[in-house]
Amino acid sequence: MGSLCLVLVVLQLSWSLSFSVPPSSHLCLPHQRDALLHFKTTISVDCEFFYYGDTYPKMHMESWNKSIDCCSWEGVKCDHVTGHVIGIHLSQSCLGGSLFANNSLFQLHNLRWLDLSYNNLEGSLLENSSNLFHFHGLRRLNLAGNRFNGTISSKLFSQLLAIVNFSGCSVRQFPNFFQTSNLEELDLSNNMISGGISKWEAEGWEGLRYLDLSHNFLTALEQFPGNNLEYLNLHSNLLQGPILSTCLSPEIPILKELFGIIISKNKLTGNIPSSICKLSLLSVLDLSENSLSGTIPDCLGNLSSLQLMDLQVNNFYGKIPNSFVNNRKLSHLLLNDNQLEGLVPPSLANCTSLELLNLGNNKLRDKFPHWLASLSRLQVLILRFNRFYGFLPHSIASYDFLALRIFDLSENEFTGTLSTKLFRNLRAMKDKHKQQSYSSNFQYDGEFYEIPVNLTTKRLELEFTKVVANFVSMDLSNNQFCGKIPENVGQLISLQMLNFSHNNFIGPIPTSFGNLVALESLDLSSNKLNGRIPSQMTKLTFLEVLNLSNNNLVGPIPHGNQFDTFDNDSYNDNSGLCGLPLSKQCVNHVGAEPPSPLVVEHEGSVIPFFWEVVMMGYGSGVVLGLSLGYIVFTTGRPWWFIRKVERDWQYNFSRWVRRNRVRRN
Repeated sequence: MGSLCLVLVVLQLSWSLSFSVPPSSHLCLPHQRDALLHFKTTISVDCEFFYYGDTYPKMHMESWNKSIDCCSWEGVKCDHVTGHVIGIHLSQSCLGGSLFANNSLFQLHNLRWLDLSYNNLEGSLLENSSNLFHFHGLRRLNLAGNRFNGTISSKLFSQLLAIVNFSGCSVRQFPNFFQTSNLEELDLSNNMISGGISKWEAEGWEGLRYLDLSHNFLTALEQFPGNNLEYLNLHSNLLQGPILSTCLSPEIPILKELFGIIISKNKLTGNIPSSICKLSLLSVLDLSENSLSGTIPDCLGNLSSLQLMDLQVNNFYGKIPNSFVNNRKLSHLLLNDNQLEGLVPPSLANCTSLELLNLGNNKLRDKFPHWLASLSRLQVLILRFNRFYGFLPHSIASYDFLALRIFDLSENEFTGTLSTKLFRNLRAMKDKHKQQSYSSNFQYDGEFYEIPVNLTTKRLELEFTKVVANFVSMDLSNNQFCGKIPENVGQLISLQMLNFSHNNFIGPIPTSFGNLVALESLDLSSNKLNGRIPSQMTKLTFLEVLNLSNNNLVGPIPHGNQFDTFDNDSYNDNSGLCGLPLSKQCVNHVGAEPPSPLVVEHEGSVIPFFWEVVMMGYGSGVVLGLSLGYIVFTTGRPWWFIRKVERDWQYNFSRWVRRNRVRRN
């Protein structure tokens, strides 16, 4: 395989043992203490290359000195009877240098666990692999995320290791030295393995419990792993054809321990085999982003252990099964972007643990399923791009919806007015200090599974994963709602995105919108709103996108804070508006609203001050106006303006960088 960066990762299993013992034990053997101290002298500690925003090192070696029993050193585990060092855990400890510069570490013949992952260690494994054979009892070796190169003898895997991880090592073919019955966990994810894995290559997998081949170029897996399998991940490959014939064996065996199947982002076609319902302990089923078709098997609703079902972005049609009777554990259901029709099944009311329900981008035809409001844990509800119709019932207020943080009914056929009762109980949107914590990283049995949520915000459709944990939004756009916008929408102070565009709302923009201090995107465009833009909205200092176009708004545009950054597009097709950034001036505007106190007191804004100069010029003559302007601009006001622009740009850019870093991570 040429030069190969070997990554051998210890998966976080139930062996989370303490790596220290009480100092009073004094178990440390002198020769093993000296070996560890010598190892310490051959490596360096440098945290500059580690990721921004986290705390490093995770383990500190300051305690490694002769005055302290070595079994009490941080990152060291000893046998409580013999005193032998049996475990070293120095993951993410900013270690650098060559692991093979000396043999002292390899004198610890009783070592069972060695974890030096995610450091900056280097060296040739091909030249030094024989050193690893000194660890006669080694079961778990984790050298992931370092700078090693070369290959390693296959004997090491067949004789010593039960857990192997070659993730992210540019492996191009399935290594034959993994053909060992000792293997319990195998991770070859994020490599370049292409073609199919034959039955011969899969020999020796009888004891395999964990198999992760995600992010490769696999087209087939001829043999299903043994009956002990608990977790299978084939995400992001090139698997194609029906599930049974080209992805798995001719028949799915009865796997009593299997809790997770992830085969998303492939090219699978055909139906979901009903035999999948025999997997009684199945907790996670992800077949999303394929080309699967047919109807969703009714029996899937009967899997009582199921916590996550993700079938989004396929070609499923027909009705959603109404068999969710015993699904008390189901917390995430994603059926969006299919061709599903009919009603939202009432049996979902039995899924009392439901946190995320995404039925968007289908052909569902139903009234608003008001009974969903009784699901007290529901935090994300997306019904966008369907054919829902009718009024939002006032009786919805008799239920909870207390935890709801993302509420998307856009692109439907809803009509009628919005009752103030609708917004009365949305506590998670009201009080940011009492919000329930929602994470898009669905956790099951120690594993994490990222859940994408698509939202239209800031004029773009974005995919949120981890960021959805702190995102609060409401989207009722592209419906036929009418009447006035309720004043108590302004009580939803945790909202970050609010979209009421493309409806038939009338009346003024509620002055209470000035309370939405967390708002980053506000779209009220294409309605029939009238009156002035409330000056209170200048208090929305996080607002980055504002769209009030295509309404009947009048009067001067407020200035100050974020309102000094919006361009013409935010106000187009409101013939009664005037003032910057529009070319229409507000000279002699009848009944013009006085500037907001916030704007008057805000010295960082040059725009209101400049307009004061202009108005003085019109009122007292050109000479007086020019004189005042000259005085103002020669007393340093432009430098205040320059400093403000630089400060605001730097602030907004740094916020953008932080947000995008979070989304990438």
